[in-house]
Amino acid sequence: MAPVVAVIAPGAMGSAVAARLVQHGVEVRTSLAGRSPASAERARQAGMRAVDDDAAIAACDIILSIIPPGEAVTLARRFAPALAAAARKPVYVDCNAVNPATMARIADVLAPTGCALVDGGIIGPPPQPDRKATRIYLSGPEAHRAAALAKYGLDMPVLDGPVGKASALKMSYAGVTKGFTALGAAMMLAAANGGTTEELKRELATSQPQLLAWLTRGVPGMYSKAYRWVAEMEEIAGFVGEPGAALYEAAARFYDSIAEDYAGPRAKTARLSEFCSGG
Repeated sequence: MAPVVAVIAPGAMGSAVAARLVQHGVEVRTSLAGRSPASAERARQAGMRAVDDDAAIAACDIILSIIPPGEAVTLARRFAPALAAAARKPVYVDCNAVNPATMARIADVLAPTGCALVDGGIIGPPPQPDRKATRIYLSGPEAHRAAALAKYGLDMPVLDGPVGKASALKMSYAGVTKGFTALGAAMMLAAANGGTTEELKRELATSQPQLLAWLTRGVPGMYSKAYRWVAEMEEIAGFVGEPGAALYEAAARFYDSIAEDYAGPRAKTARLSEFCSGG
């Protein structure tokens, strides 16, 4: 019998994960408390069932927390009373881009509830039908319980290690990919300011064609997600420690500036798009 799963919340990633589960016969619940009309529409399209109270979420077999990393601890605190009151305890899987120290804080919040906590780290884009580009890595003593969702369309490798190991992998991977995106985008803007955009593109095309292709493919997709990457860079800064922490704190401020620009004048994103489009 398929488990009942809660996915909090129906953002781009959460709704795509939910849609994959629904396609494989899983009932997926969510909460729309405080969510936007766009979130409600994503939930509807994914086939999620919106419930009105936290007890209905706590009554699920597995809860997947998929939210911006800055909200992960707050969400655990929100559901802790309902989880403590639940007669049958669900497995709570924190799938957010948080560092192991933050995972420890979440573990402290949930420990009095009696729920099993599984550490999760998502690598890849929102899952699409018939594609295997997204993996949700799991770690912790109860990881096998969450890994049962691999029967229902998700790729969920289990790491041999404690709660915190999946988060460490996510931090390491995102530190490379999203850290590099920040570095590349910053230099693309610097080239535009210095009047060397075309010269830089020609040199990259000659000496670093794979690097140029990676940037021009990935940077435009970053604009709408930059606001979420701010807290992620801060989590990575905490994971790396000194002296590398300053690098990721700076990346957080860079993404903050891109998010502000994307919501307003779009001057920076226009210059980045010009670089990426060849215009």
